[in-house]
Amino acid sequence: MSSTISIINLTTGYKAKKGNAEVSRHLTASLSPNQLTCILGPNGAGKSTLLRTLCGFQSPLSGSVQIKGREVESYTKSELSKLVSVVLTDNSGVKDMTAWDVVGMGRSPYTGFWGRLSLHDEKVIAGSMSLVGIEWLKDRKMHTLSDGECQKVMIAKALAQETPIIILDEPTAYLDYPSKIQMMLLLKELARSLQKTIFLSTHDLEHALQIADCIWLLDKEQGFTTGTPYDLCKDGSIERYFSRKGIEPLLHSVVEGIIKAF
Repeated sequence: MSSTISIINLTTGYKAKKGNAEVSRHLTASLSPNQLTCILGPNGAGKSTLLRTLCGFQSPLSGSVQIKGREVESYTKSELSKLVSVVLTDNSGVKDMTAWDVVGMGRSPYTGFWGRLSLHDEKVIAGSMSLVGIEWLKDRKMHTLSDGECQKVMIAKALAQETPIIILDEPTAYLDYPSKIQMMLLLKELARSLQKTIFLSTHDLEHALQIADCIWLLDKEQGFTTGTPYDLCKDGSIERYFSRKGIEPLLHSVVEGIIKAF
């Protein structure tokens, strides 16, 4: 299976006049179509910085990020907008818009300067909302929706953008327990049915282990490790990365449950 995104000896961080500030170092991995991949790690480990680097929002300090075999920095913004769509947790800028109009923003790479929607664009918007199961929300203002509904609207917007890659930053952050599971299952189904590469950051360890196809673990002390949920549970990586005083029995129980499920 060919990779859609590859990172090779990547170091992420921020460039400054007084010297570069490194966030994470020596990362090598790849993302593939038809898969849901989750990146897990504590706050401050560099997950969001890595996501921004993969999207082309900031440049690598060193190493390589390749999308479809090309360096991410070789693409124009217009080209990238047709390859990668991004779903963030902050939806404050669209709170007075209808769900239909927000999903329609996903068509902006194709609508030209004036942003006029063609019949084809409207068909794509309607189809994207239907895939996520929110067509009945099309006339509702965003500020009237629940957190879960808002997230589904933003995912429909990403689908309307028709990119092979979707990157999400903490899409389950403000959801209740059932909605977290529903959201993860939806993203996995979309990866399968639409042959998308879907990559997200999350703190929901148990849900990620139960649902994701692949896991990336990132921690400043432990470094960077990737693998299937089963392999990372079996080789002790999950317990090594997440063990904290007082939670060892619970963590061990979760790991044992994942191993038995396979």
